[in-house]
Amino acid sequence: MALVPSISSQIDENKIFNIINKNFNKLSPTYFSLISNWLIRAYNVFGDIDKYLIVVYLINKDFIFFQRNGIIVNFDTFFQGKTLEIPKINISDISRDLQLPKESVRRKIHELEKNGVIKKLQKKIVVDRTVISKYFPTTNRMKTLNEVASLFYEFNKLLKDENEISEIFNFNQIVDSLKENYTFCWLEFNKFLFVFTNNWRRELKDLETYSIGLVVMINAAMNKSFREKNINMRSWQEKVQGTDERGVNAMSLSDITGIPRPTVVRKLKYLVKNNFIVINDKKLVSINMKGPALKKGQKLHDENIHSLSNYIYIVFNQIKIINSGKDNSNEVFIPSYLRGFN
Repeated sequence: MALVPSISSQIDENKIFNIINKNFNKLSPTYFSLISNWLIRAYNVFGDIDKYLIVVYLINKDFIFFQRNGIIVNFDTFFQGKTLEIPKINISDISRDLQLPKESVRRKIHELEKNGVIKKLQKKIVVDRTVISKYFPTTNRMKTLNEVASLFYEFNKLLKDENEISEIFNFNQIVDSLKENYTFCWLEFNKFLFVFTNNWRRELKDLETYSIGLVVMINAAMNKSFREKNINMRSWQEKVQGTDERGVNAMSLSDITGIPRPTVVRKLKYLVKNNFIVINDKKLVSINMKGPALKKGQKLHDENIHSLSNYIYIVFNQIKIINSGKDNSNEVFIPSYLRGFN
């Protein structure tokens, strides 16, 4: 017989943030890899990350509609149609929520219509997935979903290490749960994504610049000389600076991000000028934020991790609450909203 879930068993959102903060070196590879790969894939769809974000924003309106009406659509069902109906486009809402100038939004919407991504069919407005799929195949969707699952899995292990949960869900269980309840889980992912991208665009003016800088930072964090263990978020942010003695060149950054080399060079100059990176006499760049740039980076990073904590809170707090109401400890537990509603 099922028991009434215990409210006291929930994991406080601040506690989640503190766990991430304490163990950031363990979660950082999965976290930054997810963000970097998402930005790279987004750029490679239209050659414009913001334009892709606008499409995500419009599709997210459907996710909001589904949630408002108690509907959860699984991954395979959601992507089976060639078109997806979306609500009426409101330039002002997009501008406000994505923090983009209205004229930029209007121009990008026009380009999406011209390219056939957004179409008007009688009284309906639809996103034509066949056009997007030319640049963003289904395999890429699964890559992102698997990377999100990896993030959940790694945090799941941290919760176990901190004695907050007794069971660890395996990677395939998490993937299947995300797929089964795709629209619910991706609504929450997009909320986090919008906060993250808005923060860094506001600081660096565009997301392509951040994407390039992030690859430079990841290159430093993966360097053999940076083998820090059991350090918190602030220590990680400080110690990763200047650890990459070799650096990476503009051509490699272009190959990795898909951004043309001349554009990469121009944006590297901006990052150097604003003290986010340094460049040596061999034209190799490395992360080495100092002074105001480091403080700004730390502030934005903290804000984004708070947003990430909220995202994880929605998933794992439900696990904690619902699991407290089960009296069959032998059954592998997956939260109700990840199992779906039949």
